[in-house]
Amino acid sequence: MKIKPIFDRVVLLPKEADKETKSGIILPTASAEKSQIAKVVAVGKGGVVDGKEIEMQVKVGQEVLYTKYSGTEFTLDGKKYIVMKQTDILAVLED
Repeated sequence: MKIKPIFDRVVLLPKEADKETKSGIILPTASAEKSQIAKVVAVGKGGVVDGKEIEMQVKVGQEVLYTKYSGTEFTLDGKKYIVMKQTDILAVLED
């Protein structure tokens, strides 16, 4: 099954939270921070939102940083995804 977002929505596949600190300490699952980095897997076409033309700034395949408590989480084919408005994406990560 495929998901196709509408308007200014974006579908993200979140990166798993780190299970170990940089110094090698293993973190229990309960204390692990929710990752705010994700891969863009689908992008809407944009359109008119609140009377303004919205042009999509992100593309499929990019890694992005998004706000911590935004979007709607769902599971599809055993993977957890998030659908959110493009405005909840803070930055595109580049090498």
